[in-house]
Amino acid sequence: MADRPRSIWLRPERTGRGPVPEHDRARISAAAVTLADADGLAAVSMRRIASVLGTGPASLYRYVDSRDELLELMADAVAGELDLSRPPSGDWRADLVALAHQLRGAYRRHPWLLDLVPGRVGIGPRAVDQLEYALAALARVDVAGPVKLEAVAMLNGIVALAVRTELTVGDSTASWSAAQAEFLGAVVSAGGHPHLAAALADAPPAPEDAIVDRILPRMLAGLLEA
Repeated sequence: MADRPRSIWLRPERTGRGPVPEHDRARISAAAVTLADADGLAAVSMRRIASVLGTGPASLYRYVDSRDELLELMADAVAGELDLSRPPSGDWRADLVALAHQLRGAYRRHPWLLDLVPGRVGIGPRAVDQLEYALAALARVDVAGPVKLEAVAMLNGIVALAVRTELTVGDSTASWSAAQAEFLGAVVSAGGHPHLAAALADAPPAPEDAIVDRILPRMLAGLLEA
């Protein structure tokens, strides 16, 4: 047992002896994702998944060692939803923005992803494919590999933050924006804040995708082209 791989991805699909396997990791992770989509991450437990699959909780431990490994399976299953079939175009900004839009869609479909704790949920094979795709888009950028990895991490973090904000504000976005615009308009009209007035005068409308389409490329350029 001392030589047993720690990563679930380096171990056989199923461990232990017994009858012919009734389940597999794909079925288990699909059931878990469905539960999380409906009721949040707190609803995901071995007992609940076993109930959905019509088996006993103990049988699931032939496939995963812990709930953290289950979360790893779930995260990687969602990573598999991204379409990476189109080769990078050579325009790294356009390629990473397109990838960011796909990530944003995945986060919005599966908000529980935002609650996964970094450092506890490892990277899986489909997430590795996603990372490889992003690095391929950056292949012609003349910076060190660690900087490229930082840029990909920044992309993921910014998209996650944007979606968390969208989901938190929800339907009140328009009302909140109108209230802020009203207040700042009054502040500028009163005078005393010339730099703010100049900035607001030049500011374009802020569409829902502003962070992904405008702000993200600039932040990545600051890191990759400094």
